[in-house]
Amino acid sequence: MNVFGKILVLTIVILTGSAALAGEPMKAKIVILATGGTIAGAAATGVQAGYTSGEVGVETLIGAVPQLSELADISGEQVANVGSQDMSDEVWLLLADRVNTLLASKDVDGIVITHGTDTIEETSYFLNLIVNSDKPVVMTAAMRPATALSADGPLNIFNAVAVAADAEAKGRGVLIVINDDIHGARGMTKTSTTDVQTFVSAERGLMGATLYGENRYYRSPYRTHTSASEFSVEGIKVLPRVDVIYISAGVSPDLIDAAVDNGAKGIVTAGVGNGNMTGDALQALERARAEGVVVVRSTRVTSGTVGRNVETDDDAMGTVASGELNPAQSRVLLKLILTKTDDPAKVQAYFNKY
Repeated sequence: MNVFGKILVLTIVILTGSAALAGEPMKAKIVILATGGTIAGAAATGVQAGYTSGEVGVETLIGAVPQLSELADISGEQVANVGSQDMSDEVWLLLADRVNTLLASKDVDGIVITHGTDTIEETSYFLNLIVNSDKPVVMTAAMRPATALSADGPLNIFNAVAVAADAEAKGRGVLIVINDDIHGARGMTKTSTTDVQTFVSAERGLMGATLYGENRYYRSPYRTHTSASEFSVEGIKVLPRVDVIYISAGVSPDLIDAAVDNGAKGIVTAGVGNGNMTGDALQALERARAEGVVVVRSTRVTSGTVGRNVETDDDAMGTVASGELNPAQSRVLLKLILTKTDDPAKVQAYFNKY
């Protein structure tokens, strides 16, 4: 290339850069990771209750919301395609690896994950504990399948991308955006089998709200998460088994014995009231403790905390109080803690911190 050619190329580069500076700011680069769920479900008609989860692929989900291009530069990957009732440790580990790999890249500003509603509170809390980045990770879902009349998935995806592309979402941990609400991963739970407004953050309230991509934030997380978390699943192929035992009037204590006999390293009880249970169940838990199984007392009640040494002598039994964490999220945290320790005092400290 001669001198004049080099000057021409340099001039074009300078003018192009100046135009970019003078125009709109660079769009965030957002990756949508799809895992299936109702948001990707399909039914024979638009007005029936029955459907099949995970029938629609990520490119179809993205294509159904052309307005996404106004918010960010979008790409998509299909990590799994299951109903979230079939979410597993294997998918969690796969998802964790992909999320951390993507967020380590300077070419990715945030991630949106589409998921089923049934176990989104578990997956989101799991990621909240092991994502090694402050970049936004936003989960979303739908209560109606993609083929339904008035499907809620497309707007949920739009709002999720708007939050993931928002600089103000950075450092707030894993968020769940659904039905115009922004939830934090810790403490969110599903409360209705069919209602579109199914999710609540009962104890601490919403993290914020979003309306057609306009976001407002009310608070930040109050417990350790993401880049400040000491948990990691790098190199881990199998997570420890933790079973949840539902406590009812006259519960059969042999359910606890069976969990121990079948290899559970931890047990979470979904207790009545303040994590309480029958005397027979407490005796079964004492047997479990004698076998080295870590026991966490949670509650089947939707809101409230399980306090230590309230009606159960946790100090004497060597059990752990879950605080605000419900049984499902207690199980997630305990699985990760057991990769580090089975000392009940240290387990309780982790529950107090995370």
